Amino acid sequence: MEITNLGKADGLPPVDWAAIDGELGAGLAPDPGALNSRTTWLCTVNGDGSPHVTAVGALWLDGAFWFQTGTGTRKGRNVARDPRCSVAVSVRGADVVVEGDATRVTEPGALARVAKAWADQGWPAEPDASGRGITAPFNAPSQGPPPWNVYRIEPRSAVVTLTAEPGGLTRFRF
Repeated sequence: MEITNLGKADGLPPVDWAAIDGELGAGLAPDPGALNSRTTWLCTVNGDGSPHVTAVGALWLDGAFWFQTGTGTRKGRNVARDPRCSVAVSVRGADVVVEGDATRVTEPGALARVAKAWADQGWPAEPDASGRGITAPFNAPSQGPPPWNVYRIEPRSAVVTLTAEPGGLTRFRF
């Protein structure tokens, strides 16, 4: 991992990635009183090259972000055409932006593991009998009918801004 301390000129220490990884794995919850405390934002690339940003029910598992979507959604069409994307989220004491490529996941063991992780957080997802994705008794209406495709975004880079003392701003390249 390449680490660039963007706060060095201000005398700030580099951010500890292991601490951020731990916060991401703790369920993406920043300070309890924060507004939109569980919103995770996904940015994909539209066909004309412009960004498309939308809130998603992503989770951090096994060192990567995971999200699901229907094949007909804008984000689903975007990542099928161009897998480059970014995810932005606030965790306790930090704002995190991760960049990487969205890869569709169809391996049954991986689908079962991520479905269980979503279920453990309160969304009763499970692998679809077709083996193509996941299903649940409910989802955002815009996702279309199940099964929903699952995508994994392994970080290529991340920028972390600490929002608590002592502060810090660090770029990580994986």
